[in-house]
Amino acid sequence: MCVHASLRARSHVWNADTVTTPPGLRERKKQATREALREAALRLAVERGPDQVRVEDIAEAAGVSPRTYNNYFASREQAIVSAVTADREARIAAAVAARPAGVRLADAVTEAVVEQYTNTGEREHQALLLVTTQTALRDAFLNTTADIEPPLTAVIAERLGDAGAHTARVLAASVAAAVRIALEGWLRPAGKAEAAGSFGAGGLVVASGSLPDQLGAALAPLAPAFDAAERRTQP
Repeated sequence: MCVHASLRARSHVWNADTVTTPPGLRERKKQATREALREAALRLAVERGPDQVRVEDIAEAAGVSPRTYNNYFASREQAIVSAVTADREARIAAAVAARPAGVRLADAVTEAVVEQYTNTGEREHQALLLVTTQTALRDAFLNTTADIEPPLTAVIAERLGDAGAHTARVLAASVAAAVRIALEGWLRPAGKAEAAGSFGAGGLVVASGSLPDQLGAALAPLAPAFDAAERRTQP
């Protein structure tokens, strides 16, 4: 099976709300509910400020019960952040798979990550602005980097072959960690950027420097490992 076909087949597994191919009515309703909650959370947070939004408010705006809300998100921060991070992990993996086979794997991964984290629309831009106002939102945003690992593992394993399954997982986990480190460097507590251990402190956070540069620098040390893994698969 080619990379693109395999990726399409697996994309339904990566999304927790999608378990059939194509999705049935129940799965489409779940996806629509998740999307409605995302949109309501972001809209209310922009209108009122994140501190003035309750889970009950988001649920009511989306036309569901608070109990239903809790089936999709663990907090208001998670729902707000989801408006900018929705399905990003699958898009990163799809972008890697779409690169021609002759493209160096390290370059394909770096380009895909930078593209998906920096090409944002108006909705994503609004969510990112909110992320800089609260450490709770920042932490929720950073935690989403772990979602990169499963789909990226699948596409790297496809590129390396069956013998590279363990290596693919290590590489994908390393990419997720590198992205988190880059975002931590980009979103720093205001006035505390140089203080040791200050990242966990409260207060306003600010975007620092170029995000593409931060991502590229964080991923660069992984290039030799990607190159070595590719060499082992060559005849």
